[in-house]
Amino acid sequence: MEFCPKCGAIIEVAENKASCTSCSYKLKKKPRIEASEKVQKHETVAVINEEEDNTYPTVEIKCPKCSNKKAFFWTQQTRAADESETKFYKCADSKCHHTWRVYT
Repeated sequence: MEFCPKCGAIIEVAENKASCTSCSYKLKKKPRIEASEKVQKHETVAVINEEEDNTYPTVEIKCPKCSNKKAFFWTQQTRAADESETKFYKCADSKCHHTWRVYT
């Protein structure tokens, strides 16, 4: 990107001619156009399998489907921002996995 030596505005290139967008100064030399991008390479990506490694906290609450007394929970804003969030529960029993919500 080049800048005008008179006013400091950006030099615009159109049809291989360069001129200032503000004061119409015409660049005498050939405009230099370069583009570069630095990309960082990440070696590994962590993948979490929800079935094997559940990352949600557990609480003691009765599952309405199987009566198990432990469940995972998380909260999510499902309504307007000025209303309270919704709490979701998922049964911790390996066979049930029932999910339900509680509006507070």
